[in-house]
Amino acid sequence: MADFTLHCFTESGNAYKAALMLELCGADWEPHRVAFFSGETRRPEFRDLNEMGEVPVLIDHTRRPDLVISQSGVILYHLGEHFGQFMPESEDEKREVMRWILWDNHKLTSYSATYRFLRIFAGKGDTPEAEFLYSRARSAWRVLDEHLADREWVAADRPTIADFSLAGYLFWPAQIGMVTDDFPAIPRWLDRLRRLKGFKLPEDLMPSGQEQDTATA
Repeated sequence: MADFTLHCFTESGNAYKAALMLELCGADWEPHRVAFFSGETRRPEFRDLNEMGEVPVLIDHTRRPDLVISQSGVILYHLGEHFGQFMPESEDEKREVMRWILWDNHKLTSYSATYRFLRIFAGKGDTPEAEFLYSRARSAWRVLDEHLADREWVAADRPTIADFSLAGYLFWPAQIGMVTDDFPAIPRWLDRLRRLKGFKLPEDLMPSGQEQDTATA
């Protein structure tokens, strides 16, 4: 048995945050496919694992009994402490890392992911709701782009878990409708992430949550 099991699927940017962290830390881990598009997260068996009905869910088998953790920000922090990598090194950095992770969950990922789902998977990209989400996502991208204009990393002078949290959905610019020329600092930052030892894209780390005969993206 691997040290860690990640319940995940390729199409989830939140699951990607955890998978990327595991890979960059050199963890002994394995993905467990969640058939999201067939409704697995709504079933009682999955809700027994995570009452919130969401991925990612990390099972840490190095603990006895196994430790089950949900929510990507908490998983990133747990793995950072476990491996001693990509963590803040001072109280000021800790506050900054947490500030950006909380903002990501409330603003950046929240709007970008929901808009992407409506546009790519639900076929509702031209609805008023989608247009509202897209405008909010663009506002969040602008905040991040301006923050990165004169710095290489989000919260410190090196990559931290804040960078991995924020990047979760941004490697799909076409799917989220991002015109990268409008946000030039973001693709430069993503390129720096790509150059980290062990970096892989979502499709290289996790299985698809779609059934093969109904896959749309």
